[in-house]
Amino acid sequence: MHDSPEVRDVLILGSGCSGLTAAIYAARANLKPLVLEGHEPGGQLSITTLVENFPGWPEGVQGPELVDNMKKQAVRFGAELRMAHLTSVDLLRFPFEVQVGKDIIHTRSIIIASGASARWLGLPSEQALIGFGVSSCATCDGFFTAGKEIAVIGGGDSAMEEALFLTRFASKVTLINRSEAFRASRIMLERAIEHPQIHFLHNTVVEEVLGVEERDVRGLMLHNRKTGERSHLPVQFMFLGIGHEPNASMFKGQIDLDDDGYVKTEHNVFTTRQGVQLHGVYACGDVQDRRYRQAITAAGTGCMAALEVEKYLEELGK
Repeated sequence: MHDSPEVRDVLILGSGCSGLTAAIYAARANLKPLVLEGHEPGGQLSITTLVENFPGWPEGVQGPELVDNMKKQAVRFGAELRMAHLTSVDLLRFPFEVQVGKDIIHTRSIIIASGASARWLGLPSEQALIGFGVSSCATCDGFFTAGKEIAVIGGGDSAMEEALFLTRFASKVTLINRSEAFRASRIMLERAIEHPQIHFLHNTVVEEVLGVEERDVRGLMLHNRKTGERSHLPVQFMFLGIGHEPNASMFKGQIDLDDDGYVKTEHNVFTTRQGVQLHGVYACGDVQDRRYRQAITAAGTGCMAALEVEKYLEELGK
């Protein structure tokens, strides 16, 4: 095992919108940040097609292009990006110790920007159409559903929120739940039931998303788990409302996580251990944001984390 002889000033875990924004700010402060790109380089933006709500792009921008521009900007100011998957992290010693494969990296500060991964059904046809009518973000892609019939998958509050939001655009929303009962809170379920544009399918699962060859959702093949009946639902978009999985399990026991595994933060970026602020470790973006999950909010917290790292390192005399 090879130990790095140097101690980094700042290590950024993740290369999505929050991590790259943190890298830009840290690099401009001459901190020479090292960014570990992780198992999903570029984060959620890398699987997004047209982004129309990021300021400064009046005609919209492709998600991968936006990520690539952020990378170029960070590198221009001196950030180093490394394609690497985190093996383990030790936040109980200082300098902090991070293992990547056979290498060990020591660092005075860490910015956790590892994001959250959307939960998918896992169908090959679904995966092929992500960004082409299959989405996990209603607020990102709802605008494109104007006047169209769409489906929302799920039975919890996330699915109800997505369905209700999408009624602003879509002509009809079919909410597909795999069981008879819903996990959603009573108030959210009642709002969805009372809405005239929302229709429900119980005990139903999606077997296939149609339109792979056309690169455009053309409908869903459904299976009723109770009756065994198979049917075709003619929709033009499918939204997943079954939640997100924060990429923070490796930090369990070292920093505070909430019941769903999101990093608990104070003032958006400060991490804690047993309720006490943990100096030198910060979190930003979707790994700590279960509420907004937008590119612009991720960028904002990435900026905040980098500014706090700069202050922290100044206090250390670095």
